Amino acid sequence: MNNLLIWPIMLPLLAALAAVILPAQVNRIGITAGLASLVAVVLLLSRVATEGPLLLALGGWTPGLGIALRADALSVSLILMVSLVALAAGIYATGYFAKQDDRARFWPLWLLLVSALHALLLSADLFNIYVTLELLGITAVALAAIKAERDAVEAALRYLVVGLLGSLMFLAGVALIYARYGTLDMIALGDSMQPEPAAWVALALMSTGLLIKCALFPLHFWLPPAHANAPAPVSAALSALVVKAAFYLVARFWLDLFDGVVTVDAARLLGLLGAAAVLWGSWQALRAQRLKLLAAYSTVAQLGYLFLFLPLLVMMPPGTARDTAFGALVLLAITHGFAKSALFLSIGVIQQRAGHDRIAELGGTARRLPVTTFTLALAGVALIGLPPSGTFLAKWELLSSAFAAGEWLWVAVVALGSVLAAAYTFRVLGHAFGPGEGVAHVLAWRREELPSLVLALIATVVLGLGAAYVWQFVAPGAFAAEVL
Repeated sequence: MNNLLIWPIMLPLLAALAAVILPAQVNRIGITAGLASLVAVVLLLSRVATEGPLLLALGGWTPGLGIALRADALSVSLILMVSLVALAAGIYATGYFAKQDDRARFWPLWLLLVSALHALLLSADLFNIYVTLELLGITAVALAAIKAERDAVEAALRYLVVGLLGSLMFLAGVALIYARYGTLDMIALGDSMQPEPAAWVALALMSTGLLIKCALFPLHFWLPPAHANAPAPVSAALSALVVKAAFYLVARFWLDLFDGVVTVDAARLLGLLGAAAVLWGSWQALRAQRLKLLAAYSTVAQLGYLFLFLPLLVMMPPGTARDTAFGALVLLAITHGFAKSALFLSIGVIQQRAGHDRIAELGGTARRLPVTTFTLALAGVALIGLPPSGTFLAKWELLSSAFAAGEWLWVAVVALGSVLAAAYTFRVLGHAFGPGEGVAHVLAWRREELPSLVLALIATVVLGLGAAYVWQFVAPGAFAAEVL
């Protein structure tokens, strides 16, 4: 029995209910649930590493009739990232939200968000994916508006409307798939999907809905205000996890479910949109006047790099080179998740201690908040792609694959995007190390600085030095259709 697949979903879900019933104990409930979920995810990862992909049909129903959960190397790798980031951000939130009322509103929604993310990554049925995608979107919007300030509420409402549009397009594609093939089970669909008009239209509808949700250029307009106006732990989750879940589905569909349907030209179109995202997002980040707005536009740019991999993977024949490139894609996605969450959490510390996040007024921050400034620098190392970060190795493989395929445009985009990332990172650090009183008082070590520092170290040191383990775990059999 593979009942272990249930627990990463049920533990935060049950904890969300407990947080509603016992609002005075929400911090303790939230952290305990985060630790328990992390243990369940580690056990699940160990099972997948030793036994291969796992499948569980809930209630004894066969897949196609009931809810099916599936765990493979890709999904459990991302779930581990989700659990670690959510736990770190949750620990950070215990100090960030000083008022009990704020904590009582935050924790049930936060735990529902984590449960939805885990359920989405483990779903093996298109309709279940739609349901979890909706739950994820609703909880993300509620968390983005939790401060109840005008700018935050307006940004969250825009996020909600755009997200609903993306969901409707996704659902239309799911309905078309069911009408044509009579099943929504992804394993069965992988065997029966054919390059025909129904499959092309369904892929276009579902992909467009997901591109809206992951804010790929030019559909990114909702992301910067939503991320910039949300509380710091929420911004970290939105940037590191929520948009990454939408990209996970794009990659899963284009490289696995619709593998025989997609064309190189269609994949090149996604690559061109990714290239535009890299350049536009990086340029807007360089021009941003606020730290959180810089980080939000940086997310637009960093997501663009992920889409540069898709045309290369689509045109590659099955084999070692394709598996290696896929491993680099996963490494880049995971590294960005840790680095961007560390960046937003560090910005939250500065915002609370300085009372603002205006870049031009950060003088003296390095002297007053040395740990936070160091964390910002580490996150910048990962975003630029400097060694020893996981991003460096992932970008190197991206460049190698682009050279081998003769796709010179991607090489130029990666180079220019990295230069722009260095420019906006050093711009922030230049102000932070400059003279001034951006933070009025010398502060001792703060407990909320530790989670962001740990996340930054994972992105720059752990994933850099341990990249080979990620490749060995994810790459072999990445596109296998069978499950155990």
